Amino acid sequence: MRSNCPAFLLSVFALLAIMAQSAAAQPPLPVSRLNAFDTPGDEGRNITIEWEFTSPEPILLMRAASPEGIYDILTSTLASDAGYSDRTAEDGVAYYYKIGYPSEAETLYTAAAGPAVSKSNWFRTGRWNTLILTILTFVMVVSFIQIAKRGKELYIRKIAGLSAMDEAIGRATEMGRKMLFIPGILSINEIQTIASLYIMKYVAQRTATYGAKLEVPNIDPLTFSAARETVKQAYMEAGKPDQFQEDMVTYITYDQFAYTASITGKMVRERPATNFLIGSFFAESLILAETGQSVGAIQIAGTAELAQLPFFVTACDYTLMGEELYAASAYLSREPVLLGSIKAQDTVKAILMAVILVGLVTFAFGWDIVRDLLTPH
Repeated sequence: MRSNCPAFLLSVFALLAIMAQSAAAQPPLPVSRLNAFDTPGDEGRNITIEWEFTSPEPILLMRAASPEGIYDILTSTLASDAGYSDRTAEDGVAYYYKIGYPSEAETLYTAAAGPAVSKSNWFRTGRWNTLILTILTFVMVVSFIQIAKRGKELYIRKIAGLSAMDEAIGRATEMGRKMLFIPGILSINEIQTIASLYIMKYVAQRTATYGAKLEVPNIDPLTFSAARETVKQAYMEAGKPDQFQEDMVTYITYDQFAYTASITGKMVRERPATNFLIGSFFAESLILAETGQSVGAIQIAGTAELAQLPFFVTACDYTLMGEELYAASAYLSREPVLLGSIKAQDTVKAILMAVILVGLVTFAFGWDIVRDLLTPH
C-alpha cells in the first residue's frame, strides 16, 4: 500500500503559503490618534508626537513643512513606543507629521498631524517643587540673618576641632615652639582654600594675642599673596601690627611633592607644637599628617576631599569633615550674615529630611502624594 504522506505535506505547505499571502495582503491597522505639539516646559527645538497605533512591523514617522508637501522620513520606530520627540525641529517653523510603512514607503496611512511649532519656554512647569524650595531657602536665609543682626543667639552645634583651636595655640605658646598652618595645595579660586583663609585669620589673631610663633608655607603664588594679607590684617585687628613679619608667610614651590618634602623636613627639624592642615589635600595628606604625628604635634585638619578624610581622621587629633570646614568661618567669627546662612541651610535640610520621612511612610501605605510632589516631571 502506497503512503500519502508526501502529498499531505505538500497540501499543508500550500495552505500555509496561501494564508501567509492573505495576511500580507491585509491592509495595515488604522491609526486611531496622531497628535503633534510643542514639548512643554523645555528650552525649545523639540516637538512631541504621540499616536495610538497597533502594528506588528516597524513604522516610519515622516515630516513635511506643509500638509500637502513632500514628507521626508524622520525615523523608523515601533508602534508600541506610542510617541517620539523630534529634537531636530527649528523654533518658529510649522511641521506636519504622518505615519507610513517601510515596505510601502510611498503610502501614508494617516491624515497629517499639525501644524506643530516648537518654542522655548520661560519655566519648566514640572519643576514647581524646585521653585518652592528655592523661595523657601531664600526666605529662611534672609529671616535668620535679620534675627542674628538683632543680637539673638543662634545655636550652632559645637565642632570639636574648632573648639580645640585655642587649646592648640595655647600649647604652642607655653612650649615656645612654632605653629604651622598649611592652607592646602590648590589656588585661591578653590572654595576650600577660601574657607581655609577664614580659619587662618582666626588663628593669626589668636597667635598675635598670645605672642606665639606662626608660619604659613604656601604652594600657590596667588594663595601666598592672599595668605600674607590675611595674616597681616589679623595682626592689625589684634592690635599687634608690629609683631607681624614678612617671613611668617612663605612661598616654597609649585611642585606638589617638593612642597610636601619641604614641609615634612621642617616638621622633623623644628618640631612644631601645632599643625593646622586645612584646605584641599590629595596624595600628600597622609605624608604630612603622619610626619606631624611622629613629632608629637597637636594636629587639626580639615578638608572636603572625601578620599583624604580617613587619613586625617587616623593621624590627626581633630578633623573638620566636609561641611564643617565651610561652617567654620561662621562658627569662629559669629558674623550675622554667615550665621544666618548656616542656620537657614540646616533648617531647610531638616525640613527636607522630615518630608522624605513622611513620604516613605505614606508610600508604604500606598499614598503617592509626597512622592509625586518630590518627583520632577
